[in-house]
Amino acid sequence: MSHRTPLSISLAQLPVTDASPHGHAARTHHGHADEGAPGNPGQPAPCYLFVGETAISEADIAREMQHHRAMTPERSRADAARALVVRELLRREIERLGLRETEPPSGRETGEEAGIRLLLEREIEDRTPTEDDCLRYYQQNRKRFREPDRIRVRHILLPATPDDVDERLRARALGEKLIGELRESPALFADFALRHSACPSRQEGGDLGWLQRGQTTPEFDRQIFRLREGLAAYPVESRWGHHVVDVVALAPGREQSFGQARQRISDHLELQLCQSELHHYMRGLMQRYAVRGLDEIEAAAG
Repeated sequence: MSHRTPLSISLAQLPVTDASPHGHAARTHHGHADEGAPGNPGQPAPCYLFVGETAISEADIAREMQHHRAMTPERSRADAARALVVRELLRREIERLGLRETEPPSGRETGEEAGIRLLLEREIEDRTPTEDDCLRYYQQNRKRFREPDRIRVRHILLPATPDDVDERLRARALGEKLIGELRESPALFADFALRHSACPSRQEGGDLGWLQRGQTTPEFDRQIFRLREGLAAYPVESRWGHHVVDVVALAPGREQSFGQARQRISDHLELQLCQSELHHYMRGLMQRYAVRGLDEIEAAAG
């Protein structure tokens, strides 16, 4: 096996949160559960989840749930339970192989993270995608590999605060008036920008230059990339006010060659292979250490 599995990839594929004395499931309860179960102060927390002889109580899961936001409490509970099971499985395997404290933490790692890194570097095979793998993926997914669409825009920002309805109505009305005048005299755009715009681009006739998706305010970005070339028929609204927009040019993204997309494809496939190896490895650990109760918790989450 190779020994190059990067921690940044390996831990990203595992539902393990930062360990702490209050969130660690690596303790054996020896026949009794944590006290202080949710809804039952002072009473032992019930245990439905086990890794071998180690009981992971509902109190453990409740504490861990704060790290696993989800659409439903059931899903959050299931995600938290799985994270605690994974942590306990890795702890047991590190102990079995005698790896504890054999690898000093690197950078900002915790001791637990260093142990996990060493374990995964030792146990997970590093499978690098071949050139044929990458080429096959490219041929099957050519439409995914395009250079970004670009748009060249000039605008006139008519400012209005988000919560001032009257001010926003006045800005829109002014925008509609300017659009009407620009239809008759397009050459006035730079002059109008200098006179009316609240954007520094007014000094350049309102020109924002070439833009790609994601380079401007999200609501403005979404709208301008729907426009055709030329003066927009209506003011474009954003959190800053209303904009008179002129699309100077459109440049749809060209398809990338295999050479251009090669590294991106290789990284994607390598991550998939790593994830597959990790899932296979964790399934083996679950069988070795007899996990009980997790399937039922997952089933309850739907």
